[in-house]
Amino acid sequence: MSFFAILFALLIEQARPLARTHPAHAGVRAWALSVRRNFDAGSAAQGWAAWSLAVLVPTFLALLVHWLLLHWIGWPVAMVWNVAVLYLTLGFRQFSHHFTGIRDALEEGDENRARAQLAAWQQVDARDLPRSEIVRHVIEYSVIAAHRHVFGVLACFSLLAALGLGPAGAVLYRMAEFVARHWKEQALRISDHPPSAALLHAADRAWTAIDWLPARLTALSFAVVGSFEEAIDGWRFHAQRFPNDNDGVVLAATAGAINVRLGGEALRTRIDPQVAAIDPAVIDAVEADADSDSTPGRTPEIGHLRSVVGLVWRSVVVWMLLLALLTFARLLG
Repeated sequence: MSFFAILFALLIEQARPLARTHPAHAGVRAWALSVRRNFDAGSAAQGWAAWSLAVLVPTFLALLVHWLLLHWIGWPVAMVWNVAVLYLTLGFRQFSHHFTGIRDALEEGDENRARAQLAAWQQVDARDLPRSEIVRHVIEYSVIAAHRHVFGVLACFSLLAALGLGPAGAVLYRMAEFVARHWKEQALRISDHPPSAALLHAADRAWTAIDWLPARLTALSFAVVGSFEEAIDGWRFHAQRFPNDNDGVVLAATAGAINVRLGGEALRTRIDPQVAAIDPAVIDAVEADADSDSTPGRTPEIGHLRSVVGLVWRSVVVWMLLLALLTFARLLG
């Protein structure tokens, strides 16, 4: 059932991608805001309580609906529920338009437009970036987005579905990623009761733990469909050059798989001066754009953007073939 649920969700998402104004997205943002305002009082225990409510309650509800549909109505309806949950949590089209717009601008020689689109996408200062640095940052942001929006969701969904937990893995992964990112963004941009440093720390710790295995499965899939030995070497020897361990594994494997130099000076997030003045500790807790050391490889070029697209789609094919084989073996068994 997992293979068909993922297949249908990907096909529907390609045909009708979710808009950022979709009611589901608005509902998740409202839920995260409500939990933070009512349960984040600054202590470590309250930070973990707020995170647990924000992430685990939706996860449990998704699992409960799955079990009720499966045992009271039947597996076809339960699969429809899985497809619906995957449609909301998984998909390329949630970020690919940014990548496509920047790539088209670079191919047309309009570097100013590429810088503006990169800055608007990540809310960073991209002024005066040279062409190779624009390409590097686009590769890094796009690969991490592909991992978090596609491969990480696939990994968590597949692993927990194999244990009979239905779509709980997809919801757990997406909610953990969302609250960690969303609360950081709020801490940088709002001065009226921003998230506390304790809440940000809890969300970051939990997200790092949840993403540990999916990040390594993504890196392994990139190695299988790319240059295997170079990707594994990058994973082993260069992942520590990046400030985030899980992202470092994915980026180092990508650098080796397509022979491109990644890492270097990070783009700085735009921070509201009023927020920084109110609580500098919060800024310290969310400043994750630390510089990194560069990996070996060729200077980033436009051609590497096409290589990234091929790497990602080949990895999707490998994932789907593996799930199809497991589904077929289960049916035969």
